[in-house]
Amino acid sequence: MEVSFAKEIEMLRQGAGETFHGEGILAITKAVLQSGVAYVGGYQGAPVSHLMDVLVQAKPYMDELGVHVEACANEASAAAMLGASIHYPLRGAVTWKSIVGTNVAADALSNLASPGVTGGALIVVGEDYGEGASVIQERTHAFALKSTLLLLDPRPELSAMVRMVEHGFALSEASNMPAILELRIRACHVRGSFECKDNRPPPVSTRQMMIEPANFDYSRLSHPPVTFAHEKLKITERIPAARRYIVEHQLNEFLPGARGDVGIIVQGGLHNALVRALQQLGLADAFGEAELPMLVLNVTFPLVPDEITRFCAGKRAVLVVEEGAPEYIEHEIIAALRRADLQTPVHGKDMLPVAGELNAELLATGLIAFCERHLPQAPLDAGRAWLAANAERRSAVAAALEKPLPPRPPNFCIGCPERPVFSAITLAQKEVGKVHIAADIGCHAFATFEPFSLGHSILGYGMSLASRAGVSPVMERRVLSVMGDGGFWHNGLLTGVQSALFNGGDAVLVIMKNGYTSATGTQEIISTPDEDAKANAEDKQQSIVHSNQVIETTLKGLGVQWLRSVNSYDVTKMRKTVEEAFTTPYAGLKVIIAEGECQLERQRRIKPWIAGLLKTGQRVMRVKYGVDEDVCTGDHECIRLSACPTLTIKDNPDPLKVDPVATVIDGCVGCGLCGENAHAATLCPSFYRAEMIRNPKWHERLIGAWRRTVIGWMQPA
Repeated sequence: MEVSFAKEIEMLRQGAGETFHGEGILAITKAVLQSGVAYVGGYQGAPVSHLMDVLVQAKPYMDELGVHVEACANEASAAAMLGASIHYPLRGAVTWKSIVGTNVAADALSNLASPGVTGGALIVVGEDYGEGASVIQERTHAFALKSTLLLLDPRPELSAMVRMVEHGFALSEASNMPAILELRIRACHVRGSFECKDNRPPPVSTRQMMIEPANFDYSRLSHPPVTFAHEKLKITERIPAARRYIVEHQLNEFLPGARGDVGIIVQGGLHNALVRALQQLGLADAFGEAELPMLVLNVTFPLVPDEITRFCAGKRAVLVVEEGAPEYIEHEIIAALRRADLQTPVHGKDMLPVAGELNAELLATGLIAFCERHLPQAPLDAGRAWLAANAERRSAVAAALEKPLPPRPPNFCIGCPERPVFSAITLAQKEVGKVHIAADIGCHAFATFEPFSLGHSILGYGMSLASRAGVSPVMERRVLSVMGDGGFWHNGLLTGVQSALFNGGDAVLVIMKNGYTSATGTQEIISTPDEDAKANAEDKQQSIVHSNQVIETTLKGLGVQWLRSVNSYDVTKMRKTVEEAFTTPYAGLKVIIAEGECQLERQRRIKPWIAGLLKTGQRVMRVKYGVDEDVCTGDHECIRLSACPTLTIKDNPDPLKVDPVATVIDGCVGCGLCGENAHAATLCPSFYRAEMIRNPKWHERLIGAWRRTVIGWMQPA
């Protein structure tokens, strides 16, 4: 990866007596090292912020500690790493984004949870839930319940988060259960400080290796008949051991309040939003001290019935603040109270939204309903006024607009090599007809938005070719599947390509070979161009992904016979290749590899190079495209075909023409797509290509001066 985390890596070296200042995810990383972890892994293409990115770049320091770092091919391979903790006293941590990553890892996690672990096993997941989520709306809680995994949901404050990481390993060892620590995106980026401890080199590590393997123990396998005993152990030994540890070390927090006759039970990760809502109601001060007692669940599974009953006993009512549906925690709390014959009224989803992220406004609305019923003497006027003012501001903004703002869907980066591929597919469909398109996770999913609107399904990362298997047999035209090189290595190679070849599928697959797992931060993959290729590129301004032929070699080795590699920016050739794939008599799998380096990485690569040339006074030529406003007809088909943010409109300079003309604004990176589209689609010839030269040679200066003179002669006085 090109982004440097050198500063963050140095922060990981802090020891006892020093104070860490920074963001949450880096505090988690530091806590992992303070806990004596022996190995860490994760899928870089589904990062929890930049946890894996930092650890991968910190490999020299990890080697000093004896910590093994593995950048895994997908979440399943990361979860399988934790198998090291089944037999050996090795603490291991892996990370990915949930719930989609947890779904991919499900097989390994179930087989890990059955025999249990000896060394502490911690899974740090990004709980991608709510308005800012990029995935399907599900919660990790269901998976923890299903497989009997510890679920930690730390209060978003750095010292509390670090404490839960350290106890997470110990709790895992005490109960023999793997632990999941879930972090919402806001917790990853919350800032604060905590007192550091020294990083602990693991007792068994890459520097202190084991000589002999563990003795064979059939009971440690997830295989019948011992799996039947494992199920009983989960209930009779592991959960009770976990509950004892939770109580002994006070992992869940009891926060007192002046109004002790009611209370709130809240997931740890929602504590900050809850306090914010209470502050607006006048029920908490500026330091977060609330008037209502709270039970903060930093461990949401397993719950401790004794803690629940102790908190609820003697209260007139309790509000359970739980995010999402179903309300697992609320149901379990009600069951625990009724078993203890406590009739304390419990509220939750009857006063709070059933699904979705719980922000301060939603929580304040629920708290007002709760207080009106059980705490009528509470001064709620300030809270009602705050909510009314927010609603009034929204209404004022809506009234000030003549009409609602147009939607602004996500878009490809300027110069993205994937945009021209979808332009070519759009043009090809005019010849072969509309086709079913199986889309995929990744940057290319932006093509599902306007103006392309290409894609009928997204079934998981790398699953596009597999998802067309049920459509192809009943469709007259061939089905097109699109996946990135990241998705290809993550899942697509086996679930898609291998399956299509085995079953003789007559399908078309486009692989976006941009060289990285780009959508999540341009993490490197096996087909990323190596450093030598980047350094020795003859023309640093051109794509270099063609230098790595691993995808092509793999496909040929697997038996793909119809294979084409096309420059992504060559719209005409790409269009003809797509048309050929849909019309060829060959009935097997047809693969088109669209080669074009990720534009973000290309810019990171060439900008320092260009800056170096300019610094030494060398010639630098930059290509820029523009539109001749006298030729532009104003039909804007070029914009609809490319949707490049730098290709927009401006007022027509001709007073006799009404339609605005197209224009290329600053920010153009000179990819040439606008001109390619104009040629491939036979649009008006209004685009021009200009070469902007800095530090020109003497003869270029002379030619430039002569051109300006001639143009001056031709211009009217």
